[in-house]
Amino acid sequence: MDSLQARIDLILERWRDERQLGYRHFKSGSNDSITDVVGVTVGHSTIDNGELQTGVTAISPCVENIYQNALPCGAAVLNGFAKPIGLVQIEELGVLETPIVLTNTLSVGRAFTGTVRHVLKTNPEIGRSLPTVNPLVLECNDGYLNDIQALAVTEEMVMETLESTDIVFERGSIGAGRGMSCFALKGGIGSSSCYVPELDATLGVLVLANFGALSALQLEGVPMGKTIEQYLQQHAPQEDKGSIIILMATDAPLEARQLKRIAKRAGAGLGRLGSYWGHGSGDIAVAFSTCSQPCPPPDAQLDPMLRAAAEGTERAVIDALLQATHVQGFDGHQRMALSDVLDGLVNQQK
Repeated sequence: MDSLQARIDLILERWRDERQLGYRHFKSGSNDSITDVVGVTVGHSTIDNGELQTGVTAISPCVENIYQNALPCGAAVLNGFAKPIGLVQIEELGVLETPIVLTNTLSVGRAFTGTVRHVLKTNPEIGRSLPTVNPLVLECNDGYLNDIQALAVTEEMVMETLESTDIVFERGSIGAGRGMSCFALKGGIGSSSCYVPELDATLGVLVLANFGALSALQLEGVPMGKTIEQYLQQHAPQEDKGSIIILMATDAPLEARQLKRIAKRAGAGLGRLGSYWGHGSGDIAVAFSTCSQPCPPPDAQLDPMLRAAAEGTERAVIDALLQATHVQGFDGHQRMALSDVLDGLVNQQK
């Protein structure tokens, strides 16, 4: 693998032709996304307006009223430089009772209120005859590409996003991922899925990728960071901070404790990409099961699911990088898309 062209070809060959096996240990579902877990849907609202480059992404875990039918859930905080809402109660009770909303750091408050208003529509007695609700809102800082002080995300946008989720959804520079950077390239939304035959179950992953130092980047096990740095020459560096949110869904009948163990394995997937969860990064993984009344297998049988969590995370981040498109935003800042960079490297070799 001496030539640059051979390295790039290897990456693209693995990505395009071997997604069902090859470099991957697990086969993927039909969409190779988190929505391969039946009942899970995803939606986006995007702001693409000059210096405003941001948005909202919503993940609905089920088609039923989740507030009335809470799902088993576990969370792992790999590094806590973050401003989430809802993790404390998930840690205590081990259940998810709302859709999950992703947005930029300074829009967490509006995302919380928008989620509450959405849930109140179908549960009008919340806070009266019924207990209050625990929305799960997670964030990354998109302030390099987005004028984050403009507070462009509104409650209405959050509610509209929650009401328009679907099985098929866009990835890359979309929704909450619009203004995100990853390894000094354009980051954003990525997804993947792994079918785990030992448990006859699917594990789907969705990431909001906004982290990583370019020099450390590895793609499909191939070190590419320094080569891309040399190609870009003048680029705004990115340290291994800025955050990543990893969401995992499964139809396996797992309990909250087991889901937390699975969520922790997201860190292994990030390590394969070259991340070490730097000081200023908010790296959070959340895993939930769509089985509201779990009948969990013995922990000794979880190994394949743990492996799928690591592989699915790695693949979802690569998906975000390859699906993202070039974005220019706040103060003229811009991030190039990995696909454009790889094309440029190929042409450079001709």
